[in-house]
Amino acid sequence: MEIFLIFAGITVLGLIGYGFQIVAVRSYSSPPRSGEGASLPRSFPAISVLKPLKGLDDNLFDNLESFCGQDYPEYEIIFSLQDYNDPAYKVARKIKDKYPGRDISIIIEHCNDGLNPKVNNLLSAYRAARYEHVLISDSNVLVDKNYLKEIAGPMNDHGVGLVSNLIKGVGGRTIGSVFENLHMNSFVMGSVCFLDKFLHMPCVVGKSMLMRKGDLDAIGGLRAFKDILAEDYMIGKMMDEKGKKVVLSHYMIQNVNHYWGIGKFINRHTRWGKLRWKIGGLRYLSELMGNAVFMSSLPIVFWEASKITVSFGLFVSLLKTASDYYMGRRTGSDLNPLLYFLAPVKDMVIGLLWFVPLVSTTVVWRGNRFIIGKDSVMLPCPDNGLWSWRYRLVNAIRGRSA
Repeated sequence: MEIFLIFAGITVLGLIGYGFQIVAVRSYSSPPRSGEGASLPRSFPAISVLKPLKGLDDNLFDNLESFCGQDYPEYEIIFSLQDYNDPAYKVARKIKDKYPGRDISIIIEHCNDGLNPKVNNLLSAYRAARYEHVLISDSNVLVDKNYLKEIAGPMNDHGVGLVSNLIKGVGGRTIGSVFENLHMNSFVMGSVCFLDKFLHMPCVVGKSMLMRKGDLDAIGGLRAFKDILAEDYMIGKMMDEKGKKVVLSHYMIQNVNHYWGIGKFINRHTRWGKLRWKIGGLRYLSELMGNAVFMSSLPIVFWEASKITVSFGLFVSLLKTASDYYMGRRTGSDLNPLLYFLAPVKDMVIGLLWFVPLVSTTVVWRGNRFIIGKDSVMLPCPDNGLWSWRYRLVNAIRGRSA
């Protein structure tokens, strides 16, 4: 019974924590309205929109096209790629041809300056950007015509160094993409809002980051993050340490995921778990303790599958399902209500993945394998041969003893 009471107590704390996340999301999730509200800027600074492209993301054409109809006085769009043979190049070319009156550039430049492929892709676009205000925006982001106006508002305050956005997962048509959208619309959104509202800690997710070149250059520019896996989080962290405000906009962008497989979901969140472990250290434990569904299942494993343990686990799963559904309704999710019953299954998968970073320091990203060090600094890791195992073993020992 003692085991059950311990895990039940942790589960209740996790549910209370999730309740605070819901409160935080409620305070940020009022939909923006065009033409009104304190967030609209007194002036409209010209913006360079940097769009790093790699491969054919779901809904890519519509995602990119949504940036061409912005109700904003002056901005340019720069698509950056590493290779003409990248299939995303043809999509970018179609966008440019469809909007000849829009200021659109396509930059093709192979760059291996760092280990982070996204930063490598961005370096040439950043150099070509004509305006002081730069917006880094991922290719799977879909926005409406008021996006630039809404996020430009906080930049009227010169004490603001970075503006990021809430992110809503949409479009799930496979189990992997449904899991991804469930997780993004609960844990990810809830955590970002909770940290910002209650702990005043910036937690930047790099799908949308508006900055001034001067502020970014003051922390080393993009090149300072070329070997960092969590470049978005570290940019926000360093901005904050430099005394610049990091603002979470109330404007919610859409992250489109249609056809993710379960393998992609597992790989992504294993990678994210490893970087959070390397950045947060023991604070990473809070993620496991906050996973109420997973914690409520442990008495069944470590004690017994009795009426009380099974009933408790089912009750917590239903409560979490209802809470996720409420979050989805609050944020305008397009997910079928019946799919929220998969939320406890997703939480169980996430609970199991939580342990992977404790025994592995390598990640595979865009076909390359890296070793992850402190603050998510990346080191190259050979894939084959005896030397690869020696490399991993030595770095794992160093990581444990550091």
